[in-house]
Amino acid sequence: MDKKRYFETEAIRIQAERSSHREHSVPVFETSSFIFRNAEEARDIFAETLEGNIYSRFSNPNTDEFIKKMCALEGAEDGIATSSGMAAIFLGFISILRPGDHILASNQIFGTTRLMITQVLSRWGISHSFVIKNEKKIWEDSILPTTKVIFAETPSNPGVELIDLKWICKLAEKHGLYVIIDNCFATPYLQRPIDYGADFVVHSATKYIDGQGRTIAGVILGSKDNIKDVRMFSRIIGPTLSPHTAWLLSKSLETLAIRMERHCSNALQLAKYLESNNQVNWVRYPFLSSHPQYNLARKQMKLGGGIISFELKGGIKRAMRFINALELVSITSNLGDTRSIITHPATTTHSKLTIAERAESGITDGMLRISVGLEHINDLIEDIEQAINKSK
Repeated sequence: MDKKRYFETEAIRIQAERSSHREHSVPVFETSSFIFRNAEEARDIFAETLEGNIYSRFSNPNTDEFIKKMCALEGAEDGIATSSGMAAIFLGFISILRPGDHILASNQIFGTTRLMITQVLSRWGISHSFVIKNEKKIWEDSILPTTKVIFAETPSNPGVELIDLKWICKLAEKHGLYVIIDNCFATPYLQRPIDYGADFVVHSATKYIDGQGRTIAGVILGSKDNIKDVRMFSRIIGPTLSPHTAWLLSKSLETLAIRMERHCSNALQLAKYLESNNQVNWVRYPFLSSHPQYNLARKQMKLGGGIISFELKGGIKRAMRFINALELVSITSNLGDTRSIITHPATTTHSKLTIAERAESGITDGMLRISVGLEHINDLIEDIEQAINKSK
């Protein structure tokens, strides 16, 4: 039996099989198709009685290596690499759901995921409910006879609210439901939802998995049985990850652990600074003792992550002045980058939601989300402080 290695070692040492050239770093297999030794081999690989690559829409040594790493890090058996995080979420839904089924989702989710549920899947007769208040009784009372899947982010975007993974998975098991967890904010370095019983884990690999703002990608992971239908839909629809992007992500995973340590360290120090500033109404960060789910965060997360949400006094006008006064922090809608990023969710990532939907999701007009990067913490605090002062 293979020896179980530490997270950091697996992220670095899992590789595609070396070629006859004995390369140390895996090459990029930029090819659309693969040749067969003979007609019989082609027949057997297409019949799936023999393993082998056919076409890069199906598989490729680079995407295979990336998936193998992600499976090892998340504790999954199988997975599919996709062209974006939204493609991964979509594949998860359509592999499970049929007309007449019902989705039960946390109200605090990414704006585009919410739109997928309300405006795309609803066209196919798939209904939904959002749990407005994250309480166990409300979750259980919201399950319908037609409910098929529970979907949640933990921590959530942008309010960094947590879901009790052990409890939600036991609830799903009790009612015979699937659980899909978006683990984008935490990454497998901070938590592994499959260990608690989640059926699928999805990531926007664009974020911390890449970690440097260079590409768009996604991944969905689970058991071999659960991924079987996902693979079928993926082959037909074709939300394929390119070999080069898969190679890039596999290399990025080599530094995920050390990057997350710094993201979390910086974020905790910045969150403490913000909480001490009298111009700040409130701060949400999982490893702040003031977070309503602090004890749960300490129980199911290794560290608090790299995302902070907060609100300055003065509402939306103050928030806009603050953003415009920043000199170091970037203004963009991405997150998980080496560079710190500021976002105003109400006018950007969640702007397509109605005012009522934003209010239900806890997104105030003055809420700000910071993805804390890897810069020196003193420089980050200095930039935040001068912007707070200038925006008064």
